[in-house]
Amino acid sequence: MKRFVLILAIAISFLALGSANGQKLVKTPAADPRFFPLEELRPGMKGIARTVFAGSEPQEFGVEILGVLPGFPGPHQSGIIARLSGNNVDRTSVFAGMSGSPVYIDGRLVGAIAFSFPFSKEPIAGITPIKEMIEIFEKGNGSETQKAREPRAVSFAQLAGTEWKPMLPRPVISGAPLIASVASGSPLIPLLGQQMMPIATPVVFGGISQETLSQFSAQLIANGLLPVAGAGGAAAITSLAPATEKTLLPGTSISVQLVRGDYSLAASGTVTFRDGDRIYAFGHPFLSLGASDMPMTEASVVTVIPNVNNSFKLAVPGQMVGSISQDRATGVFGNLGVAPKMIPVKITLHTSRDRTETFSYEVANDSFLTPLLLNITLFNTITSSERALGDATISIKGEIKVKGQDPITVDRRFSAVNSAMMAAASVAAPISSLLGSGFDDVQLDGVTLDVTSTDTKYAANLERISLDRTEVRRGEKVEIQAYVRTDSGKQFVQRIPIQIPADLPTGQLLIFVGDGGALQEGSSSKMFVPRDLGQLVTAINKVKKSDRLYVKLFRLTPGAVIGTNELPNLPPSMVATLNSDRTSGGYIPTPLSPVFEMELPAADFVISGQQLIGIDVVR
Repeated sequence: MKRFVLILAIAISFLALGSANGQKLVKTPAADPRFFPLEELRPGMKGIARTVFAGSEPQEFGVEILGVLPGFPGPHQSGIIARLSGNNVDRTSVFAGMSGSPVYIDGRLVGAIAFSFPFSKEPIAGITPIKEMIEIFEKGNGSETQKAREPRAVSFAQLAGTEWKPMLPRPVISGAPLIASVASGSPLIPLLGQQMMPIATPVVFGGISQETLSQFSAQLIANGLLPVAGAGGAAAITSLAPATEKTLLPGTSISVQLVRGDYSLAASGTVTFRDGDRIYAFGHPFLSLGASDMPMTEASVVTVIPNVNNSFKLAVPGQMVGSISQDRATGVFGNLGVAPKMIPVKITLHTSRDRTETFSYEVANDSFLTPLLLNITLFNTITSSERALGDATISIKGEIKVKGQDPITVDRRFSAVNSAMMAAASVAAPISSLLGSGFDDVQLDGVTLDVTSTDTKYAANLERISLDRTEVRRGEKVEIQAYVRTDSGKQFVQRIPIQIPADLPTGQLLIFVGDGGALQEGSSSKMFVPRDLGQLVTAINKVKKSDRLYVKLFRLTPGAVIGTNELPNLPPSMVATLNSDRTSGGYIPTPLSPVFEMELPAADFVISGQQLIGIDVVR
């Protein structure tokens, strides 16, 4: 007995010493007295939940526990099913923007309202347990070693924007059938056969037209986002505001800002739990981005719009108070007092009516979101003053600043029925390749663009080419006549003088004349893996322009392409080495060796097409 007392006294002394040193014991979510244990929940238990229906103050409504579904929405997870009650809930049912609303029983936090049953006749919701919300963000806690990402292969078609399409990560939870077995007489029996879905996240698009939303709404909705246009306007670019004890309390509205400035894109939800400077919200993934860096702001609710299909919250983002740093299966996590890294964008638009407008805003820095957000806002910038479809010619110039690298030069022109979409993709594509390259040192310091639009289509096609002779000596000049026909049927000739290299061996020479897209498509170096960020930036700046003609001379001698480098006129010994039985792959053999390339100045028309002609080089 004395020995037990002695051990107990030593243990108490160590605890007191730890307290004196300012250390505190870390409680697991299961042992935290602030939380209601999942295993103690029983059908019929009643509690309250909090959310904002209007303004900024949360209001309470009733919650009755119906049961617990083990294994939902995934392994080692559980979903709590509950019936909501109250005058406000009877009017709106479960609505988009309610995600994260905290549920309490006996004053202890149970979890966050996060799921709903579409077309349900009663306000029945699914609740994510608070233990699961906290544990997913506590795992590792920054202690695990981050592995360096491998660089990814890119194609010149992707860099040019001809194959780029906006792509969001697939949501972790896209809906799951409620097929768990229940006991006879359980209140869950009437719900069998339904689909339990994460509550949609309303994204308020300020300054974005309905026409622009129609271009992207299908993809946004497929990823659990509910586009809401026309609610709210520009969101001022503000500095980080200090947090107080009343900042983002449980039940208040929270906004995740994706764009702020002359345009505003903000996703709305509800705060579930605040632990010091740590904020837990939503109860389900926003976009399943994993690690993220997006502004976290307070929000006020204009109203909740009752809707037969899906009621939703109209919220206006307020002052920035921190940063959302995690977006995972059981919710989003952020820190107060931390400012995110945003990408500044400035666009100067010259319209067809001789007006000049300037747009300034910031977009979130994310490999998935940044290209999409730039695509949406740039497309909207053009179409807000100009036509979205029909004859138009759009030129876009500017630069993309990359920290520690040469700037990426933007110089493109499009003349087609979908010029606005093509112009927007030409900026989004290289940024997508940069941020998705796999290099950890990519940091965009800003995007500056100058856009000029006209309502006239200036397009032409290269019909044929001819030479002023069939033989030429080394060092002499030869003139190429390029016959171009416009869409209206008018034909003109562009004369192109070319000097044959003086050191070129005699023999046949092939002359290519065509637009940059055709030249890039015909190149053997269509796909490559950059060795570092600098090589990728250089490759982007070398992408051929599709609005002008290029001239390229080829010899009929073997060559090879390794990475982005063309190795022309290889000696037989080198060819034999590449074709050795002991090696395979790593290069692309070519029967033609390039000897000269020239980019012609932009003409009045956007010329497309390609032609090839031969000439003999004599002594």
